[in-house]
Parts: sequence; C-alpha cells; structure tokens
Amino acid sequence: MPTDTPLSDDAALPPAVVAEEPATAPSVLIVDDEEGIRNFLSRSLERRGWRVTTTGSAEDAALHLERHCVDLIILDIALPGQSGLDWLKELQAAGFGGDVILITAFADIDTAIEALRAGAADLILKPFRVEQIVSAIARCMERTRLQRENFVLRRQLAKRRGTTDEIVGRSAPILRLRALIERVAPSPSTVLIEGESGVGKELVARALHTRSHRAERPFVALNCAAVSADLVEAELFGHLRGAFTGAKEARKGLFYYAHGGTLFLDEIGELPLALQSKLLRVLEERRIRPVGGEQELPVDVRVVAATNRDLKAEVAAGRFRADLFYRLAVMTLRVPPLRERGDDVVELARRFMGVLSLRLGVPPLDIDPPLEAALIAHGWPGNVRELRNLMERALLFGEFPLEDLGLSVCVAQEGAGADAASGQTLAEVEKRHILAVLADCGGNRARAAALLGVSRKTLDRKWAEWGV
Repeated sequence: MPTDTPLSDDAALPPAVVAEEPATAPSVLIVDDEEGIRNFLSRSLERRGWRVTTTGSAEDAALHLERHCVDLIILDIALPGQSGLDWLKELQAAGFGGDVILITAFADIDTAIEALRAGAADLILKPFRVEQIVSAIARCMERTRLQRENFVLRRQLAKRRGTTDEIVGRSAPILRLRALIERVAPSPSTVLIEGESGVGKELVARALHTRSHRAERPFVALNCAAVSADLVEAELFGHLRGAFTGAKEARKGLFYYAHGGTLFLDEIGELPLALQSKLLRVLEERRIRPVGGEQELPVDVRVVAATNRDLKAEVAAGRFRADLFYRLAVMTLRVPPLRERGDDVVELARRFMGVLSLRLGVPPLDIDPPLEAALIAHGWPGNVRELRNLMERALLFGEFPLEDLGLSVCVAQEGAGADAASGQTLAEVEKRHILAVLADCGGNRARAAALLGVSRKTLDRKWAEWGV
C-alpha cells in the first residue's frame, strides 16, 4: 500500500466545528495499517478532546469492539487481511450503531458507490487535511445529536397523549409544591419525589426539568417496574453486541440519550438491589459502563427519582440501600394525593374533559354541581390517573353512569357527606371501591388495575394486605 501521509495538522479548528462539551466528545476508533496516519489522526483528534484508539487491521478492530463502545470509526479501505469495505459490511449486518468514515488512497466512482451502499457516512481521499476529518466527524456528531433528540421526542409523545403539561390546581398543598419546585429546579442535585401511585410524580419531574438550566436538553423517563430485572441495567447503561442472550446488536442506554438533561427514574423502589449499587456508583462518579463492556463513558445527567413506597421502611427491611436512598434524597418533594386537594379535582376534571374530547373527537360533557360534589367526595385511590381514566370513559359512554365509571353511587345520590356519615375510614372506602371494580372485572386483576389507574403490583400488594 502507498505510504501517502496527510498534509500538515497545524490547521486551526474551523469555528463551526466545536465539540459541544468535553463529556460529549465521541470515542473514535482509527483503523489503518500505516502507523504515520494513525499517529497523525490520534494527535489531531486528542488535541480536540476526543477519545481515540488505534488498530492496524480489521481483525484487531473487531476484537476491540467486543469489549468497548465506539461512537465512530475512521476506516482505511485497503487493509492487510480483511478489507475495510468487507468489514464495514459485516459491521452493518451486525447492527453497529455508530458512523464509519472511510479513507483511501485509491477511489473511483464504483468504489464510492459501493462505500455508500455499505453504509459509510463519508469517503475521504488521501492525502487529506485534518479539517476534512474534523468536519466529517462534526457532521456525524450532528446526525447523532438529531437521532438522540428524535428518540427522546418519540418517547415523550408516546407517553403524553391526553395529559396536561402543567400542574393544575389552587389548593394549599399544590401551591406549596409549586413553590418548592421553583426553589429546587435550578439546583444540580438529585431529587426524590414521593407520592401515591397516580398523583402525577412524572409531571413534577418534568416541571423540575423545564425550570432548570437543562431545559433545552433531553428529558428521558423510565418506569423501573415496567422493565424486567434482567434487562433494566442494559436499558439504563446500554449494552454491547452479544453481552447477553438476545443482544444481537449494540444499543445505547437511557443515560446516553439523557446526556446533558434529566433522567427520571419512576418507581425507583422496584430497582433490584444488585443494580442499586451500580446506580449509586454512576451518581458518584458520573460515568457508566455498558453491559458487556470494559470502557467507562462520562455522562452529564441529573437524576430525578420517584417512589410510591416508604423508602425509609424499605431501607429498614433491607430491600433498599441506605447509601443510595440518602444520595437520591438530597432534595425531597411530596406530591399530595387527590383526596387532599379539595376543589382541584373539579378543575382537573374539566381540563381532562377538554383535552380528551379533542383527542377522541367527541363533544365535552357538562360537569354539573351534583357531579362536582360527587367528584370532591370520592376517595380517589388511583388519584389523578384514575380521574383522567374516568373522564375518558365518560366521553366514550357519552354520559356519566356512576356505577360503570367507578364512583360511589351513594355519594352521587346523597351528596358529599355520604361516606363520612357511614363512619367508614379512608382505608375501608378504598378497599370497598377496589373490590367493587374487581367484581365488575370478573376478578381480573390486570384489567382492574388498568381501570383504577394503578400498577398490577400495587393491586397485588393490597390483595395480600387484606388477606383476600
């Protein structure tokens, strides 16, 4: 192979080509059998803060990828042993998620077409100037940034259908909560949000994000109870190809997609003990290690966690690490249950009615004074989520049949004091309501949990507490 060398590497970095910040600098693998080119590119890129590894063959590069994450590969076409083009095709078939920039001393139109068809992000001819490589990397970084933002936006849009974007209500507990959010949001510290299932903890987390200095960066949410214990580590930190059964291709984790922004970990109490120690290490060191990898990657993420459990009790029972609890609870916010919010329930009901009627394409229903009284008097074990589901069912039915919608019939008929007059405790009202919904569902707990707006685990826990 000819010993072409690049032109001088003393060219200044073009003004438009600047890494976003040190922690976002890509990890680059240079694959070229010419030591001079490897050294030239390594020096040039490392001076700009990028992390560089070099190898002299496709075979050595493949071994490196088995244990390390790489964002971008600069790959010579003519290599001893397997050619760069052939290895690129193997990478694409294996699901490599990074970009590949091909370099070559010999290229014609057929080679260029084959390179693009194989999945190359760019093709650069030797000899080249350093700014050509830097500009090509910058284009790849911009494309990766857009892919990251699209991933986050798709997750957000999928989760926000039929919801409101603001914390609605004027009750004293909500006014206190809003004031705390304004004070806590600018801080870089971790936050623990406590509250019953369905009270709107994710809405509070989003409010913290939008009022922070990270507002222009991603907000990424994960329900820790919705991912199996075997996969939650890979979901958070990413994994390499072949790291576990079924890992047919490498994947980035949610810490990667939340870089520069906020990662919301809902139902943090469901996190397996073995993973709690790894999360604590990430919070302390701000570095992650993908499953199956050896290389640690820097991350800049603010973690906001939420729980409907009493984590202090979980710590005492040995089910949650004390050190992680205190690391998460630097700031603690409590979201009040709907039953403590008085007239807020009516304001929320009207807001949901307006949002959902537009989405469903049906006219909104009138909420008259007797129904307002029934809404205020109801215990709302499923909180705001239960209220939203009730409004959606009412719109689908075209009326408010209280028996079908899960509201207490005696409350609707006799007024707001019926439950209080019965002498029942709140726990008894909750139990009666849940058992009624279960009966309507023929004992199907999964369906009942969906109607109540709570998780299946919550319903199972209630079931066990009652000894039913």
